[in-house]
Amino acid sequence: MTDDVPVTDAPTTDAAVDEPDIRRLDDLLEDLYHGQERISQVDIYRRAVAAELPAQLLTRIAALPQGEYAVDEVADLLGGSVS
Repeated sequence: MTDDVPVTDAPTTDAAVDEPDIRRLDDLLEDLYHGQERISQVDIYRRAVAAELPAQLLTRIAALPQGEYAVDEVADLLGGSVS
C-alpha cells in the first residue's frame, strides 16, 4: 500500500470558469446594466465584490483596464453570455 495522495486535475487557465459562475456573472451584468449603457470598471468590480463572485472572476474584473464598458464588451472580456 502506498501513501501517495491522489492528484486531481485543476484548471490551467483563467478561461476555465464553471457554468454556475458564468450564470452568476450574467445575472450581475444584467442587474448592473439595467437602464445603463456603460459602466466603469471600478463600479463593475465593486458590485462583483458585493455579490461575492468567485475570486477567479474578481481577479479578471480587476485586470480590466480602467474605463467604461458596454455590457457586450464586458461579457466578451469576462466570458459571460449577456449581450
